[in-house]
Amino acid sequence: MEVLIISLAGLFILLGIAGSFLPLIPGPLTSWLGILILSFAPSILIENQFLIFSFCIAFAIFILDNIIPVLGVKKFGGGKASIIGSSIGLILGILFLGPFGLLIGPFAGAFIGELIMNFNDKKGALKAAYGALIGFFTGVFLKLIIGLAFAYIFIKKLGDFWF
Repeated sequence: MEVLIISLAGLFILLGIAGSFLPLIPGPLTSWLGILILSFAPSILIENQFLIFSFCIAFAIFILDNIIPVLGVKKFGGGKASIIGSSIGLILGILFLGPFGLLIGPFAGAFIGELIMNFNDKKGALKAAYGALIGFFTGVFLKLIIGLAFAYIFIKKLGDFWF
């Protein structure tokens, strides 16, 4: 039973890391769920205070991930159309372009979204697209750092268990 719990926890950790890049998986919360599942293994000790603290961090990153791209677009002069376009572009980019869609999708989506609202302002649309891209990469970076930190904790707890 313990091997099943550890395997399931590892799966959630990996899904959380993948969620750093994929928009449909809440990366930090999924990785945290892996740590929570690991805490149910009888031979592995994870304190409740750590679970609460790490959940607060994962939840804060989850919330920030929804705010940062908006701030990036607004900082560079974009509006709602850029934000919506960036989100749609990300999903379509991943579906049709795979990993390259992570780069091209949000940028193109924000650019097209801003052009729809302000057709004559191509320079402003380009700035908004850069803001969307910077916001997206900032969110990915934060989620990846947390996912890797949870993976480190997972591996460390397994090392303590086995050695």
